[in-house]
Amino acid sequence: MDSEEETLDDLQFDGSSDEADIDEDILGALEDTLKAEASDAAEDSDTEGSDNDSDDDEDDDDERVQRALPMSTDPSQGFSSELYSPTVRSPVPRQRSLSPAGIRKTRLLSNLKWPRSFTVEAICAIPHPAPTHCLASSLCLTHLLTGSDDGYIRDYDIFTGVNGKVFLTAPQRHHCGVMEGLMKAASIRCWWENPAQINPMASPMEETPLCAPYSLAMHSDALWSLAGTEDGHINLFTLRHEPGRLCFVFPGHRGPVSGLSIQHDEKGFFSAGWNGEAMQWDLNTGQHVRTFTSHGAQLTSIGVRPLESDYTGVIPWIDQRKHTAIVPPSSGNRLKQEDTGDFSTQPIDRSRVQPPHQDDGEKSDYDPLFDEDPDADGDMNMQLIAQLPPHMQPNGLVAAPPVPLNPPPIEPRSLAHSSVAAPANAPPLLDPVTYCSFSPDILMTAAIDGQVMLWDRRIHSPGQGVGRLPMAEKTRPWCVSACWSADGSQIYVGRRNAIIDVWDVRLTGQAHKGTPRTLKTLRNPALSGDVSCVVAFPDGRHLACASNDNIRLWNVAEAGEPDAFGKMKSGVQFKIIPGHHGGIISQMLVDRQARFLISASSNRGWHGESTKTVFVHEVKNIW
Repeated sequence: MDSEEETLDDLQFDGSSDEADIDEDILGALEDTLKAEASDAAEDSDTEGSDNDSDDDEDDDDERVQRALPMSTDPSQGFSSELYSPTVRSPVPRQRSLSPAGIRKTRLLSNLKWPRSFTVEAICAIPHPAPTHCLASSLCLTHLLTGSDDGYIRDYDIFTGVNGKVFLTAPQRHHCGVMEGLMKAASIRCWWENPAQINPMASPMEETPLCAPYSLAMHSDALWSLAGTEDGHINLFTLRHEPGRLCFVFPGHRGPVSGLSIQHDEKGFFSAGWNGEAMQWDLNTGQHVRTFTSHGAQLTSIGVRPLESDYTGVIPWIDQRKHTAIVPPSSGNRLKQEDTGDFSTQPIDRSRVQPPHQDDGEKSDYDPLFDEDPDADGDMNMQLIAQLPPHMQPNGLVAAPPVPLNPPPIEPRSLAHSSVAAPANAPPLLDPVTYCSFSPDILMTAAIDGQVMLWDRRIHSPGQGVGRLPMAEKTRPWCVSACWSADGSQIYVGRRNAIIDVWDVRLTGQAHKGTPRTLKTLRNPALSGDVSCVVAFPDGRHLACASNDNIRLWNVAEAGEPDAFGKMKSGVQFKIIPGHHGGIISQMLVDRQARFLISASSNRGWHGESTKTVFVHEVKNIW
């Protein structure tokens, strides 16, 4: 028989099993009821159709919008009522941090203070076995490239040379023409060949012929460089890593590539050739983007207008009332009050504007064939004042009829009867209506016949968005160098008769007839020869120009301007930069901090002799 404890355990076990059976029955009934209700709800939802689905979607969208809207600053108001609008707000763009290259450029170009003047002296000479056609440098000037007629490109370290104690040997000094004093020698990093166009039919055993580079350009951080060749193609080399490795070839020009200019974003570049065409290239794809065709003359210079964020269009060192006729502002190009002055004041006093004073020994250099007519400007201003509306007429002049909305461009006497005939297929002269629609993003090209053309890069239609600067009657048709000023407000054009034309091309300032005008003319001694190269200093005031005899430093801001007493300055208004003696200067470079001036000697395939020497000049400040 079982004990009492075993009997009690059996009774408890039997009871628990009975309760579990009852609970399972109840749960089964409840599940059947829920299934029946779910099936009924599904049938009802099918009969309602798509209306309920759309309502649910709208409710979900409202909930998303409410979650996306920011809260109001006042907690009691909840969500701001101003934010409830049917328009979707675009996300705020995230401001990206500067790259290491951008940080270096910012630090390099920040806190620059320009002195009153400079003194320039040659301290380093680089002898070459052949004439040097072109130069290029990085932004910080740690890499300097030279392209010579022997087909080689050389990379030099300027700072090691100027800071070291290695001087030229006696044969090197004789080669460079430096016979007196000591001259430091530069340090070369490496050199590589500039190959000509590869012939696909040539055998592998044949050596690739070399081609002379006629133009060079370099990335600001010296990552790559471009070399425009004598055959018409452009080579792309690596520079900092694996120097001299040929990466790509840009074919397109039919003749030497005389100029290269890199875009501001460094994603493309422009090239100018002897075939009279300028081309735009895309570095990301390696394709040709656009062709700028002028009139077939050999192009000598090309440059993109510098973009200065702090440039307001006003040159503080120029009195506009002494150089500009009274012209009302056009509707498409509103002028600032400080630029225009008062239009209802007195007429222009031309007696104060006089040519620079010349000594008795220089009076014999005047030649009516090559100098401007002194009466041309006076007649030009009278024509312009006569075109003003009646309420704008100065005292003493007869009121003229109202000016039409689209007046034709006025041709002054010096241009209408100009002995310089317009070349065939040349762009038209810039007129006020066309030029006021130009954007600040302008491309400048100069031809060897003296013509300087401006291109609006936004316009791609042939013959549109382009115009050339007018040439005076006595301007000799020759130009091998032209450049922009540092602020992009002026263009310096070197001429054959030892002069440099300074053009005012501002879009926001008061210009002559609303178009670019000749601001002034800088005259070198007549015996100095042709102006072969011009380069602007980064301060926007100084200019270096090279002739056969010397390199001269001009202060464009003060040259030809009267002093505080209203008298014109007498004597020599330029400084001689020593070092270069004889030969043709092919190119000059000035770094962005105005520490060094570098000059190369070559005839660039035109005419003249070369010294086969590259000079590095130290620029010192005069406060």
